[in-house]
Amino acid sequence: MATYAIGDIQGCFEPFMRLLDKVHFRPDRDKLWLAGDMVHRGHDSLSTLRFLYEHRAQVTAVLGNHDLHLLALAHGAKRLTDKEHDLAKILRAKDADTLLEWLQSLPLVVHKKGFTMVHAGIPPIWSITKAVELSREVHRALADDAMAKAYFYGMYGNEPHCWSDHLLGIERLRSITNYFTRMRFCRADGTLDLVTKRGPEAEHNGYLPWFSHPERKTRNDKIIFGHWAALEGRADTPNVFALDTGCVWGGYLTAMRLSDEKFFCADCGV
Repeated sequence: MATYAIGDIQGCFEPFMRLLDKVHFRPDRDKLWLAGDMVHRGHDSLSTLRFLYEHRAQVTAVLGNHDLHLLALAHGAKRLTDKEHDLAKILRAKDADTLLEWLQSLPLVVHKKGFTMVHAGIPPIWSITKAVELSREVHRALADDAMAKAYFYGMYGNEPHCWSDHLLGIERLRSITNYFTRMRFCRADGTLDLVTKRGPEAEHNGYLPWFSHPERKTRNDKIIFGHWAALEGRADTPNVFALDTGCVWGGYLTAMRLSDEKFFCADCGV
């Protein structure tokens, strides 16, 4: 049995199938870990989501910002744009309720088998234990119909810029969500820069890639993440595994086998 962690699929269904063929994925034995952003911007988000739901017993996944955006659309918190054809197909599908219910049941952080998986990262001020606890707060909100609707209506926005244990309500949930699904650069105290999207060379004014802070509390923990295509799969930091290699932008889709930390890639096929 093998477990493969895969970066941002973003609806790139055909490259996803080629990658599974490349690793000789056996659904009766092997497991898949997905680092979020399973849908949006690719050519076939609906087939991607259907495949994952069909194999949900073999799938461990965390929510990314694009997955949450799809759910916000489903809850009426946002309106579809003319460019979101792939998400429209999901929302209009006959099995939409089933697929979206499964998607909404997923957590923001997974911690097991000696690894922690999250879509964007874990700020330097949080331990793994703290991160898992805060992830559960959002998970509980998503499991409650009334709270979930309020959450999606209040999810968007860059503030607060820095974490405080005293945050309450939707503001607290938004802050947790921004760290786990949108973060790239932050300061040592956790202050976020949610605007800069380039690679590590764009560090500025004390803002470093979240994994580059020397006193980061998770520096001895193995962390799998996606979200940051500009890294091109290179975090150059021990115990940090960047799996978003920009398939939806014409790059590659990347998998890492957990047992030996070996990488496998499939090109986007564009």
